[in-house]
Amino acid sequence: MGAKENEGFEAEMGYTNNNTTSKEQEALSNMTPREKTREKIMIYKNVLIVSLSFLLLFVAFESMSKLQSSINSEANLGTWANVMVYISLVLSCMFLPSLLIKRLKVKWTLVVCVFCYSTYIAAQFKPSFGSLLPTAFILGLGAAPMWSAKCTYLTQIANRIARINGEETEPYIVKFFGIFFFFFQCNSIIGNIISTAVLSQGRDEYNIPSDELISQTCGANYCPAQLVTTEEKIIPKNMTEEIGDNFSISDQKLYTLSGIYLACSVGAALILAVFLDPLTRFGENERREEQNQENLSGLSLLMATFKHMKNRDQLLIIPLTIWSGIEQGFFGADFTAGFVTCAYGVHIVGRVIICYGVFDALASVSFGFIIKKIGRVPIFILGALINLGVLITLFSYTPSSSNYAAVFVLAALWGVGDAIWQTQINALYGILFPSKEEAAFSNYRLWESIGFIIAFITQALGLCIYSKMIITIVSLLLGMTGYLVVEFFLYKANRSN
Repeated sequence: MGAKENEGFEAEMGYTNNNTTSKEQEALSNMTPREKTREKIMIYKNVLIVSLSFLLLFVAFESMSKLQSSINSEANLGTWANVMVYISLVLSCMFLPSLLIKRLKVKWTLVVCVFCYSTYIAAQFKPSFGSLLPTAFILGLGAAPMWSAKCTYLTQIANRIARINGEETEPYIVKFFGIFFFFFQCNSIIGNIISTAVLSQGRDEYNIPSDELISQTCGANYCPAQLVTTEEKIIPKNMTEEIGDNFSISDQKLYTLSGIYLACSVGAALILAVFLDPLTRFGENERREEQNQENLSGLSLLMATFKHMKNRDQLLIIPLTIWSGIEQGFFGADFTAGFVTCAYGVHIVGRVIICYGVFDALASVSFGFIIKKIGRVPIFILGALINLGVLITLFSYTPSSSNYAAVFVLAALWGVGDAIWQTQINALYGILFPSKEEAAFSNYRLWESIGFIIAFITQALGLCIYSKMIITIVSLLLGMTGYLVVEFFLYKANRSN
C-alpha cells in the first residue's frame, strides 16, 4: 500500500467519521436537538419503507424462483430461466448501476427496477421458453441497479445518522442492513405460506414414495438429468410415477400463485414511489458536490465499476461474494428439488422454506447486535462452520418417511448461515468502500450473480447433487480464505495507524 493510500486509509475503511463536508458540518451545527430527533425518525422511517417494499417484491420473486426447479421441470425450463436472470444481471452490473443512478437518482432507480421484476412474474401465467427467458433477461437488467441503489441508500442514511450523533458509521451500517434483512428474509415465510396454501389446495392425500425408491433417486443421488417428459408429467427415467407425481401442478394453482405474486411486486413499486424520501432530503447533493462526484461524466461512472475491480480488498472478497450466490442457488434449486420435492412433493417445498425463512429472518436481526459484542470475524467463521456442517451431513443423509423432520432442521441451519452471509457481506462492502458505494455494490451484485449462474447452470445441465455439494464446499473454503486475508490486512493497518 502506497504512502498516499496510507494517508487516507482510515477514512477509506470507514473507521473514522471525518467524511462530513464543510456544508454538512455547518448544517449539522445549526440543527436544534428537536430537528435532529425529527431527522433521525425520518431516517428510520425510510429504512422501514425500503425494507417493506423489498419484502413485498421478494415475497413474489424469491418464492417463485425457488419453485422453478419444481413447477417448471420440463426441459429444466425453470432453472434455465433462473440462469438467464443472473446472466443478464452480470451484464447489468457491468454497465447499468452507476449510469442509471446518475440519471434517475437512487429513489427512482429503485421504482423503475422493481417494475422489471413484475414482467417476469406476469410471464408465469403462461410459462415457456418464449415468455420466461426474455422477461428473466429484463428482470436481470433491473436487478443490479436496484440492489446497488438500495445499498447506496442505506449506507448514505447510515452515514447521515452517524454524523448527527457524532458516532462511528460502522455500527449503523450493520444495524440498518440487519433491519433490512430481517424484513427481507421474512419473504420466505410469507411467500411460502402463500405457495403452501395454494399448492396444497384440493389434495387431501399425499403419496410418499417408498424409502427404497427415494434412496435411489433423491437426496445426494438426485440428478436433474434423470427426468423425462410424458404428455402430462415429469417422470424419472426407469422409475414409477410415484416420483413424477411430486413435480406436477395444475394450471389453476399456477394462475392463483402468479396473480398474488404479481400484485405484491406492483405494490412494492408503488410504496417506494409514494413514501420513500429521496437522498436529497438528507443533503446528498451537497455531499456529492464537495466530493466532485457531480462533475463525473456518465462514462466515468461506468468506468468506476471496472476500475474498482483492481482494488486489493475487492479482489480478495470476490470468492466470498461468489460463494454467497452459490449457497443461495444451491438451496433454492438443488436442496428443494433433490431433498424435498423429489421425496415428499412440491407442496412440501413451501413449508420447508418457511422454516428456512423464520430462522434466516431472526438470525439476520440478531447478528446485527451480536457483532457488537464478539466482532465480525467470529460471525463469519460461525457461518462457514454451519454451512460446512450441513453439506457434510447431506452426503450421508437420505430423506425418508421416518426422518421427514430432518429436512426442516437442515433448512433452518442453512437459513442461519444465509443470514450471516447476506447481512455481513453487504455490511462489509459498505465498511470497506464507504466513498465508492455505487461501484462497490455493483461489483458485489456482479460476482454474487456469477455464483448464482454457477449454481443454476450446473443444475440445468443435469449435474448430480453429489457433485454440486463438492463444488459448494470448495467455493466456501476459497471464499473464507480470501476474507480472512482481508481481515489480516485490516488488522495490520489498524495497528500501524
